[in-house]
Amino acid sequence: MAKAIMIQGTASNAGKSLLAAGLCRIFRQDGYKVAPFKSQNMALNSFITKEGLEMGRAQVVQAEAAGCEPSVRMNPILLKPTNDKGSQVIVNGVSRGTMSAMDYFAYKHNLVAEVKAAYDSLAEDNDIIVIEGAGSPAEINLKGADIVNMGMAKFAKAPVLLVGDIDRGGVFASLYGTVKLLEPDEQDMIRGLVINKFRGDVEILRPGLSMIEELAGKPVIGVVPMLNVDIDDEDSLSERLVNKGKVGLIDIAVIRLPRLSNFTDFNNLSRMDEVTLRYVGSVKELGNPDLIILPGTKNTMDDLRWLRQCGLEAGILKYAAKGGAVLGICGGYQMLGQEVSDPEFVEGGGALKGLGLLPVSTVFLGEKTRTQVKGVFNAPEGIFSGMKDTAFDGYEIHMGVSSTEAVPLTEVIDHKGRKKPDGAAKGNIIGCYIHGLFDRAESAAALINCLREVKGLSPSDAAVDWEEYKQTQYDKLADGVRAGLDMEHVYEILNRGV
Repeated sequence: MAKAIMIQGTASNAGKSLLAAGLCRIFRQDGYKVAPFKSQNMALNSFITKEGLEMGRAQVVQAEAAGCEPSVRMNPILLKPTNDKGSQVIVNGVSRGTMSAMDYFAYKHNLVAEVKAAYDSLAEDNDIIVIEGAGSPAEINLKGADIVNMGMAKFAKAPVLLVGDIDRGGVFASLYGTVKLLEPDEQDMIRGLVINKFRGDVEILRPGLSMIEELAGKPVIGVVPMLNVDIDDEDSLSERLVNKGKVGLIDIAVIRLPRLSNFTDFNNLSRMDEVTLRYVGSVKELGNPDLIILPGTKNTMDDLRWLRQCGLEAGILKYAAKGGAVLGICGGYQMLGQEVSDPEFVEGGGALKGLGLLPVSTVFLGEKTRTQVKGVFNAPEGIFSGMKDTAFDGYEIHMGVSSTEAVPLTEVIDHKGRKKPDGAAKGNIIGCYIHGLFDRAESAAALINCLREVKGLSPSDAAVDWEEYKQTQYDKLADGVRAGLDMEHVYEILNRGV
């Protein structure tokens, strides 16, 4: 049975996911068979495994860092918010419907056995499990039904490292307050404090480290610097969604939908020096880009209404009428069609007119499509014609079924070996259901070279080999975490257990 160590945080976005990934990489480098685990995750960026099951992307990143195949055992519960009060509940990779926060709170005790089974199965196959908590263990209104922080630590008999984010300020108060709000037996589970995202000279911090050790009664086992690593993001807290003023030859505007999901689709494009990739939420921000992308969303109909109300629909239609290039992926593809209807009340019922840029009609059904795919671009037109026959890998994850009389944009093979058409093309407008279209260097380069040709620029081969790039970033992350943590002390905590 594996030994376990758990990363908890004083708040969301304290850096738990990244530190857990760093430890996964370090343990792997040190010769151990290691896997990540998070009993319950809430995020809109998800992933489809080889078996066609859905899990949170943070645990996929951690699995890649650990050098193992992503498995839903690593994230048995995934909550995908559909609105401000409810989420789709995914258990062991399969949706069990949408629940309000109150309904889920009452329901989740039914999932304890499945969480334990997933963890036990993973622990049998590995030497070390790196467990990640969620939010803060000191959310005192939720502690009675906790299955993701101290409740999980007790089940796994996992010593806890408590992480505080110094970059947001108040790190000593947040560490002390979190420890002291816990019950005595929970405080005993915390075996070390970690200060994360530090900038500057650590010597200036040392008097505070000594004081927090004395006040909280816990050793500080490391100060991890603000790490400049480029790793896929978990959710909409990502700094990628904030435009940073980078100016490139090719300007791509991604519509920042309120329920934007799987924006990792575009990370490989943003890594190209010649590309400016902007997330825009208003007509004023839209400008006159070389390409507009309508991305995935957890609620197509609500986000289509938003697009209409804020004026971006009119802006996109005006841009398209002038011959501009538009790409829709998943929910964005559905929006580009003629109509979206919801007879089974998957997204609240009713029907809405789409943007009308593609001859596509979509009907929402209760069953979700979940599959990895590979294929080639089949019949792009206009600006995108240079992408014909370019290969890609990706995955589908959607509730709707779309029909079209247009020539399909792609032909794909799913994880069961079945061939099927996907998407549609009409002039300079294309769309499909496939996430991860541009993760491969050749597909990213093909898209950008189409846009370069419009501007009279010669082709470029500057796209990044994403798989190779990721491995260098995981090693860089491990180097940064090793430098910040007392790894001898971490191993002592791991081996001693609780």
